[in-house]
Amino acid sequence: MSEPLILAIETSSRMGSVAIATGARMVSEAAFSSPLRHSAEIFPAVADLLDRFDRTPGQIEQVYLSGGPGSFTGLRIAATLAKTMHLANAAKIVMVDTLDVVAANAVRLAPARGRLTEVSGPNAEVGGPKSDFCLPSSDVCPLPAGCDKIAAVLDAKRGQFFIAVYERSTDGARESQDGGIWRKAAPDALMTVSEFLTRFACREKPIWLLGDGLVYYKDRFEADGVSFLDEEYWSPRASKVHLLGWQRALNGQFIDPMMLTPNYLRQPDVTLKRR
Repeated sequence: MSEPLILAIETSSRMGSVAIATGARMVSEAAFSSPLRHSAEIFPAVADLLDRFDRTPGQIEQVYLSGGPGSFTGLRIAATLAKTMHLANAAKIVMVDTLDVVAANAVRLAPARGRLTEVSGPNAEVGGPKSDFCLPSSDVCPLPAGCDKIAAVLDAKRGQFFIAVYERSTDGARESQDGGIWRKAAPDALMTVSEFLTRFACREKPIWLLGDGLVYYKDRFEADGVSFLDEEYWSPRASKVHLLGWQRALNGQFIDPMMLTPNYLRQPDVTLKRR
């Protein structure tokens, strides 16, 4: 049985990207030319990737998307493309957590007794629990010595940020084998910088930050007990969407396309025009 052709989409943050894969094997990834070019470049980027590897849109069997929290417009673009591919090809859909995608640039989470956070909202019964994920050591940010806690940060506007916290497991047996197991210690939340620093900044046990939310606001997070990972690992990537999505697909955790709703974590701003 041949491996499915997979399209992975990441449009939840500033820098967008798409990737194609066959089963677990990543074929190629393409980043958009500049920030916030999702609507203009997503279709040409997908077409170019497929053409380069002699594939067609009709061959796509699965679509994985970064489902939020993140940019309202970006999340809608990904959801619309995923639904379109389902209608055209009966493609199966997997949605993964955007903050997990960011964290996947730096840490490896291995299958464990528990799970990561549960899916909330309209997809809770459809998607099921999020799977833990594994990363090859060559594909993650080299963590500084003593780094046992990280936080993924995305800009939520209006002085707030989408943040999730991850901690290294104390499972010594597994740590000695793969360099560390990480668990989601604090689920996706909407908070201000002061709220984050009050809860998580600790001089004795620093927390390391990454994510596009730091691009313009890194200085606000600077405090005792807070450090920053290399900026090249801040943006979520389609290749990591595939990595996490494939783990869910193996568990049969596909989403009903008619129930597909991104995890906005809060409602978008709506401005009504006066008559």
